[in-house]
Amino acid sequence: MASTVLVVTALEDVTADWVIGALNEREVPVVRVDPADIGPGLAFSARIGAGAPAWTGRLVTGSREVELGEVAAVYYRRPTPYAARYQHLPAQQRDFSAAEARHGLGGVLNHLHGVAYVNHPGAVTAADFKPAQLQLAAQLGLGIPPTLVANDVEAARKFAADHGPVIYKAFRGLPTGEDGHTGAIWAQRVDPEAFDDTLAVTAHLFQAEIPKTGDVRVTVVGKKAFAQQIAAPDWRRGDWDALLHAPIAVPASVEAALHSYLAAFGLVFGAFDFALTGDGDRPEDWVFIECNPNGQWGWLPDADAITTAFADILSTSTEGGGAR
Repeated sequence: MASTVLVVTALEDVTADWVIGALNEREVPVVRVDPADIGPGLAFSARIGAGAPAWTGRLVTGSREVELGEVAAVYYRRPTPYAARYQHLPAQQRDFSAAEARHGLGGVLNHLHGVAYVNHPGAVTAADFKPAQLQLAAQLGLGIPPTLVANDVEAARKFAADHGPVIYKAFRGLPTGEDGHTGAIWAQRVDPEAFDDTLAVTAHLFQAEIPKTGDVRVTVVGKKAFAQQIAAPDWRRGDWDALLHAPIAVPASVEAALHSYLAAFGLVFGAFDFALTGDGDRPEDWVFIECNPNGQWGWLPDADAITTAFADILSTSTEGGGAR
């Protein structure tokens, strides 16, 4: 019977280290791999045929080897982008090699038969679009901010007039610059007087500013939900070590909606952000902001309990149960 957990992530990933440590304590076999190591640091072969309709073969890293048929669960964290492996090549060769690795090695690793994924990378990709997140949240009865996605300056001005003050949010973080560094564009209040025809260049996300009393992060792993109220303005910009946290009860209808949300996207785990507009006792106090389907949680005070929840799901899968 398959018994190994394959952890797909970059070399430096403290969050994955914690989960691996918890699995080691349970004596669950673990193999860690970063697909971007393909080459001398990662060799693989995979076979399929009419008489064997599932991928078989093996992965060999610098320190471990695993048969694909031994994999019962995949913990998909944050692997290095394939393109990083080929940065030394000319652009056409780099792009070709990265695409071949993604579709070949990635195509095999993402389609192992009968394996539990936490989370499946395809589900993560589908759930990573904010328009899809907001629409599903609204359909499930969660409160959301009035939102406009547009490149039309007149539509943006009208939205600001109807719902001001207005917050602008980037859909994604800044990509890596030529110096190799990444950046961030923080959610921020915008002045509609500054709107001009440059808005037409790309898509923009505008939302009505929520008069919030606080922020809440709800980390859902399987059937368990861990909620922390965060006491700090603009906490995403601040010193995480200096943040104040307090456990908060999630209204039953909100928690049920979160489980339905994950199920709709085929996810096992999600990091949900809410703005509170009251004391949090009533469902209407909770305003859905977003869900990161591959979010960070190691900075939270209940990280130990979250680690255990991940280990529970992954180790159960090695025993023949768990999500498939």
